[in-house]
Amino acid sequence: MTISALDRSDTDDAERDGPATGSVGGGRAFALLLVITGAMGLLASWVITLDKFKLLEDPNFTPGCSLNPIVSCGNIMQSKQAAAFGFPNPMLGLVAYGMIIAIGLAMLSGSRFPRWYWLGMEAGCLFGVGFVTWLQYESLYVIGSLCLWCCLAWVATIVMFWYVTLNNLRHGFIPAPEGLKRGLLEFHWVVPVLWIGVIGMLILTRWWWFWTGGTA
Repeated sequence: MTISALDRSDTDDAERDGPATGSVGGGRAFALLLVITGAMGLLASWVITLDKFKLLEDPNFTPGCSLNPIVSCGNIMQSKQAAAFGFPNPMLGLVAYGMIIAIGLAMLSGSRFPRWYWLGMEAGCLFGVGFVTWLQYESLYVIGSLCLWCCLAWVATIVMFWYVTLNNLRHGFIPAPEGLKRGLLEFHWVVPVLWIGVIGMLILTRWWWFWTGGTA
């Protein structure tokens, strides 16, 4: 048995040894996971985009998620890192997360995709998780502020990347030793839980003085 998030569809050919040939789909739970994580990221991108426009209109505008000196979306939005490619980062999220939702909905309707499509999706998710990892570092150790909506996008991207990777491992699109593959599929939840837990610990220790009521 594999994981529920990658449950078998009746037409999957993933039970054969070696990489799958032709187009493959995915289980209903995996498709729903893509829709949900895509929606989480899209919501975060949408709210940040709206607040960014308001901030451009009124430099004195305070985003609703600016709660204190540490949890301050305004500081993040006004940083140079918030426009890493020359335009606001959430505009990229509006497109990318929207595509993930579309793919998840297509899978729910029974759509199947070829190997190159899944590997392209893997590359996109890898870029996304790499980008949010860079943003995490910049947020914690350069800007010195947190954005709660950004944190939601971080979690969504990490979970999305991990389960897309597992799906590609399961179908043999990404080569891996059989023992490793079985272990990752069986204990699928370990990596994302530890990953997100480490980020939470970094946030906790970075501003321990603030959370405990001390001084910097």
